[in-house]
Amino acid sequence: MSLMSKGGARAALGLLLALGSLLASAAVWRQRETSTPSQGEPPFDPLAQALASGSTVANREAPIPSMCYTKTEGVSNPCWTCHTGGVGFNTMDDESLQAEYAFSDVGLLNQWSNLFMDRSRAMKAISDDEVLRYIREDNYAPLREALMRRPGGFKGWVPDLDLSRGFDAEGFAQDGSGWRAVRYKPFLGTFWPTNGSTDDVFIRLPEAFRRDAGGQPSREVYRLNLAILEAAMTVDPALLDAAKSRRRVEPVDERAGGVDLDGDGVLARGVEVVRGLPTHYAGAAAKVKVRRDFYPRGVEFLHTVRYVDPDAPALLSARMKEVRYSRKDEEYAGDQVMAFYGAEQEKKMRNRLPAFPGTPELGLINEFGWRLQGFIEDAKGRLRVQTMEEHVFCMGCHTNLGVTVDQTFGFPRKVPGREGWRHQDLRGIADVPQAGHAKPEVITYFERVKGGDEFRANEELLTRFFVDGKVDEASVRRAAAGGDKDLAWLLTPSRERALALGRAYMALVREQGFTKGRDTLLAPPSNVLPSVENGSTGLEDAGLIFEDGRLHLAWE
Repeated sequence: MSLMSKGGARAALGLLLALGSLLASAAVWRQRETSTPSQGEPPFDPLAQALASGSTVANREAPIPSMCYTKTEGVSNPCWTCHTGGVGFNTMDDESLQAEYAFSDVGLLNQWSNLFMDRSRAMKAISDDEVLRYIREDNYAPLREALMRRPGGFKGWVPDLDLSRGFDAEGFAQDGSGWRAVRYKPFLGTFWPTNGSTDDVFIRLPEAFRRDAGGQPSREVYRLNLAILEAAMTVDPALLDAAKSRRRVEPVDERAGGVDLDGDGVLARGVEVVRGLPTHYAGAAAKVKVRRDFYPRGVEFLHTVRYVDPDAPALLSARMKEVRYSRKDEEYAGDQVMAFYGAEQEKKMRNRLPAFPGTPELGLINEFGWRLQGFIEDAKGRLRVQTMEEHVFCMGCHTNLGVTVDQTFGFPRKVPGREGWRHQDLRGIADVPQAGHAKPEVITYFERVKGGDEFRANEELLTRFFVDGKVDEASVRRAAAGGDKDLAWLLTPSRERALALGRAYMALVREQGFTKGRDTLLAPPSNVLPSVENGSTGLEDAGLIFEDGRLHLAWE
């Protein structure tokens, strides 16, 4: 090589190194942009937007989700998944909402106008690389830091699970916070990855449930109490006598809490079955009664909603769309709970609009003793406290639906045993039926809805699993128990669709119009009503009313 060519090579190498340095600096800046204020800019206050909006709730029927405005046209019934016959102590018994639209005067207008927005131009301006870069940035840790350093503090819940430290082999958070990861079968439709979001759930029981009778921290007692709770929250609703129930749990040591879970009259280690329900929890919580279908007071849930990362093994993005926290502050007797449901039904009959006490900083409280608090992305992708109206949106599904178990969705759908105590991952989970059903759950959903989402707008699923408008049952059954596939195969979007859904939601985030809806759709759906006339949905005449919707699953 000549001296001239060597010098040219060195110059070219220098230019490449300089360019690489610039690109690396740009990447670091993009990552820091969501958490570090620019020079001279005040520190990010996650509560500022909620404070600025005050107590304004323009949409008084914000608890009605957008899916309730679906055009059923007498052929498609997505309503059965939430509105169903009485389920145990949940006596809402609201399957009549499948048969007719019964909105208040305010609710007759579909105020989720984002559904009808065409964002194709905004989506085209976002490249695949930009989507991937964005969804792989962490906006959860910056939220924790911003709330902790906020001048004057923050009176609400500050995320105290350090996700960066991960979880051990049993699903316990390695930061010592007491949180434990729950692996579960996602609820139908909206929460499937193919429809735009992934999510995960963590549970934490109060301090007494994590200590032995002497008051000392005990993982064995904690595991024992979680096994008891798992059994109590997953009893088949059709089983009138809970003493006959059977639940497979992770191996636990009965001796740690002096509780005979399998009913064999011997306290042993490695017990993997709970037969019936014990009368009380164990350890320092030994005075707390076990109640079928009810959580004990003080239980907490952390639920994060994320983008779909097509290259992540479990599809969970680092960036979070939302962080949702709930805590059961009050525990009511069964007759009180049934009276609350009766009051909810009367409110609907009288067209009384919902109202919830609380503030964005402290969270809102429902009639059943649950406090809910939510965080959502701001225009820069930073997580912020939801406004009052954005909080009210969350209350509908966690207050008065007929299908919930003590106002929750995820935990009653936990994968049995030790396989259900780890971070959410659909790989290896079979499409099992709902309790009392003969067919796998997803097949049942496809058949009743005539599509893969509430709006019948998921063209990819329609193409994959429907032939001439009918479900290709043989293909879908490949994900059922005994098949060669699983839920991950069944419900994972193509890479192209995952990125497109990410673009669509990024455009919505930049608009900050969540009070007009937060659905992830690639185009305005055709099967949505802009306004409603109360009356028949046409489903009853077509024989398409179903009173058997359940969260509970027939795992075995």
